[in-house]
Amino acid sequence: MAEWIEPGKKAPAFTLKADDGSKVRLSDFKGSPVVLYFYPKDDTPGCTKEACSFRDRKAELEAMGVVVLGVSPDAEERHAKFRDKYDLNFRLLADTDHQVAEKYGAWREKNMYGKKSTGIQRSTYLIDADGKVAKVWQRVKVDGHDDQVLAALKEISA
Repeated sequence: MAEWIEPGKKAPAFTLKADDGSKVRLSDFKGSPVVLYFYPKDDTPGCTKEACSFRDRKAELEAMGVVVLGVSPDAEERHAKFRDKYDLNFRLLADTDHQVAEKYGAWREKNMYGKKSTGIQRSTYLIDADGKVAKVWQRVKVDGHDDQVLAALKEISA
């Protein structure tokens, strides 16, 4: 398992399939800030709340020229159902072999009630317009996370 990518480092390149079947590359968004968030599973309570909070802030994010991308190990078909069920207005990327999550350090050993497993650690990367990591949130708590991300975006665009 890789370590977290540190702020100031270049964000690792990737190409993943999106909920609409298209291929998405991080390099497609050069010149725009990107909110790249890793979440464990579509249509679960915390993941739904997090996705809907980004959905509901679309106008503010778009005004800053920000692209939001959600990444989980779910397949693109499951992402499409999740997107449609909650009217999500950004792309969900299928990291089915968790290689991108591993590159970013979001694929980790987790310990819940003494039971160890590996999976996505809810985390968010703010990538600046030059492709460098500006901020990392490890072990994200969903409540208020959208506010934290917007505040950090205002800092880097100031």
